[in-house]
Amino acid sequence: MNSILSDRQKDELHKAILDYLSSSGFTESFNTLKSETQNEDFVPDPKQKYAGLLEKKWTSVIRLQKKIMELETKSAQLQEEVNNAPTRKQTSSVDWIPRPPEKQSMTGHRSPITCVVFHPVYQILASSSEDTTIKIWDFETGEFERTLKGHTKSVQDIAFDPKGNFLVSCSADLTIKVWDVNSDYKCIKTLYGHDHNISSVAYLPSGDVIVSSSRDKTIKFWDASSGLGEVGCTKRRW
Repeated sequence: MNSILSDRQKDELHKAILDYLSSSGFTESFNTLKSETQNEDFVPDPKQKYAGLLEKKWTSVIRLQKKIMELETKSAQLQEEVNNAPTRKQTSSVDWIPRPPEKQSMTGHRSPITCVVFHPVYQILASSSEDTTIKIWDFETGEFERTLKGHTKSVQDIAFDPKGNFLVSCSADLTIKVWDVNSDYKCIKTLYGHDHNISSVAYLPSGDVIVSSSRDKTIKFWDASSGLGEVGCTKRRW
């Protein structure tokens, strides 16, 4: 029977086994194997690379076997999920376009709508418009709830904070307004600082900072709690 090991690999294996037999106290087996493998000059040495090599290889094989079994189990689970997944028919670009009837149709703005956002917790939808107002709707029923007035020109963008406690808006009137959702959407802050139409506004994920961009070529960061301490980051024309 031909061995798949090279002569060097055989020699390393023999010495690793000899080291194991010696450290385990199998003196007779150690002497027999040393003679049969023509390693009469082999002397166990804990500093040699063969010391403990057999145990290390054995434990490595066990860990690999365990890992393989875990991967095989996971693969089987994923394959089962794929097999049980609902099949989807081929779609064309025509299917991507929403078709009537719509779930709700909400009307009330008197000029083009600039932005629509969903509340992160409640079934509330807010819309902003060039008619200078923000409207709040119940998107499940489609019912209109209230109009927020305060801006004097087109409201360009709106955003809820991550917890849904506040709504921020920006306008062509060069102001940013913060509305308290839990106090009947009372306007609690008006932020000034941009020199041109404010085109976009948002809360950072932490909810502690409001960021705004403007046609004055700047991006500004505002402390959400105080509305102060804005930092302007002037940008070149993009």
